[in-house]
Amino acid sequence: MAQAVGVSLTTQAKESTLHPKFIRDEDERPKVAYDQFSSEIPVISLARIDESGDKRAEVCRRIVAACEDWGIFQVVDHGVDPMVVEGMTRLAREFFALPDHEKLRFDMSGGKKGGFIVSSHLQGEVVQDWREIVTYFSYPITARDYSRWPDKPVEWQAVTEGYSQLVMELGCKLLEILSEAMGLERDGLSKACMEMDQKIVVNFYPKCPQPDLTLGLKRHTDPGLITLLLQDQVGGLQATRDAGNTWITVQPIQGAFVVNLGDFAHYLSNGRFKNADHQAVVNSKCSRLSIATFQNPAPDAKVYPLKLREGEKAVMEEAITFSEMYKRKMSNDLELARLKKLANEKKLQEDSKNPKFENKVEPCKVLEEILA
Repeated sequence: MAQAVGVSLTTQAKESTLHPKFIRDEDERPKVAYDQFSSEIPVISLARIDESGDKRAEVCRRIVAACEDWGIFQVVDHGVDPMVVEGMTRLAREFFALPDHEKLRFDMSGGKKGGFIVSSHLQGEVVQDWREIVTYFSYPITARDYSRWPDKPVEWQAVTEGYSQLVMELGCKLLEILSEAMGLERDGLSKACMEMDQKIVVNFYPKCPQPDLTLGLKRHTDPGLITLLLQDQVGGLQATRDAGNTWITVQPIQGAFVVNLGDFAHYLSNGRFKNADHQAVVNSKCSRLSIATFQNPAPDAKVYPLKLREGEKAVMEEAITFSEMYKRKMSNDLELARLKKLANEKKLQEDSKNPKFENKVEPCKVLEEILA
């Protein structure tokens, strides 16, 4: 049996079996391998994005089509300095290679806003993700709490400041294109954020003894506006557009950013732009690193379609704040996971009473009874 879950997954990765806290139900386990890559997600060059005329129009058309079709695409020739990208990646690897006591100085459990943690910052998780993260807020600048930023490696603060600024500029440039497509002013989506919030989440997925039983990051949509993800060449990011019936593994491209839209963008566009449904899988051969930069609205920003086309009905009954939307989303996710756990426990109890009819009762049926 694997050791108990600790603060780091380094020791866990050396075990031959997975701790039960990481084991997901069969319907949530990976269906496609981490390295079974697909080319379905569009790869778009931004080399002509600052020009005028037909060339820029074609780039914009491809971006809008990707947002309507998948809510996720990759960008190359994006203008973010490759030296800054390389520096950020190198420092991230060095951080996760630190001894546990060094990473624990930034432990974010107990409600701290930023730092290091295993799996997720959510309280009350039923099943944990197979990952370590370090996360902190980088915008607005007044919200930066450098005590929650790593101070080892020593260049972390300086490199992150440069990286976050460049990614913020790239994200805003993409939002201008989507704003225009919605018939808004160029800064329409950015203005809807009130004051844009940027959070960086650095993900480390150690090699896993039983990757078929777990996920590095469970299936979800991001709550915010736009996410820009830098990933290494290992592979593991997966997307679905049919409610999880089929999955594809996104092909890693050196230096590219994976761009995906969140729930806020989906609602502001009245459902026109997809909120990308995705997850991360792990493997037993090597670790994986990714750096996600979330550009989100202020807590008080209004969640409601910005513009309705003729004949359209709003996808929301009423306007709510982003803070309330986020709270409802997290509460619903945790509650569904709790109810699913109860359904599984009820199934096990009924199976133990009727061994001849083992597996007769389906967990989904039991969950329906609990929800009824």
